[in-house]
Amino acid sequence: MYSKNHSMAAVDDKIPKLFLGKQSLRGCCLGGITWFGFGRISPFIKYFVSTGKKEFRNGDAEYLKASPEIMEKVQEAVGKITPPGKYLIISPLEEMEEDYDVKSVLCFGSGEQIRNLCSLIHFRLEDPFKSIIAPFGPSCATFVTYPAGMSEKAPKNTAFIGPVDPTGNSWFPTNYMALGIPIDMARDICNDLDDSFATKRPEVAYHDIRNDIKP
Repeated sequence: MYSKNHSMAAVDDKIPKLFLGKQSLRGCCLGGITWFGFGRISPFIKYFVSTGKKEFRNGDAEYLKASPEIMEKVQEAVGKITPPGKYLIISPLEEMEEDYDVKSVLCFGSGEQIRNLCSLIHFRLEDPFKSIIAPFGPSCATFVTYPAGMSEKAPKNTAFIGPVDPTGNSWFPTNYMALGIPIDMARDICNDLDDSFATKRPEVAYHDIRNDIKP
């Protein structure tokens, strides 16, 4: 499962860059292949994601959508998925070279860290509603496909928070979230650090004394 490899690479320095292309699909799940644009979406996926169909995987289903028809509409809304080039490369930022055509940045963090990043995204933007969204899709779509601009109809200049795919709960840490950020938006965050609360009021971003909500 490629989405799991993303999170593993983020915490393990021994894992090298991840390369994906039509000639290097081994170890990648069917969902990753299609949501990265290296394969066609099976016509039976709409059944598997929703209520199942006896002719496909003996009727196994994920029940993530109420009906196959709704999933068809989702696929139409996503549009064509196109890889950024011959290969899709996922790498830690410190290993990036200057000539890399970086499309997006993926951040994993605690709830507090992701909240702070979201606030930094809003720092220079006027629209309070469309800058950050939590769209439907597999983990790899939240991590890469949407923020990297590979989805034909995904909104531009938008960060994607999630994942909202519960099938990844077996490996994604329970107290973490992910934030996929288009590269221009990520650069704005870096440029705004000195003028924002993150630098001018760090005690707000990370409190020493907390009044935690008790369950």
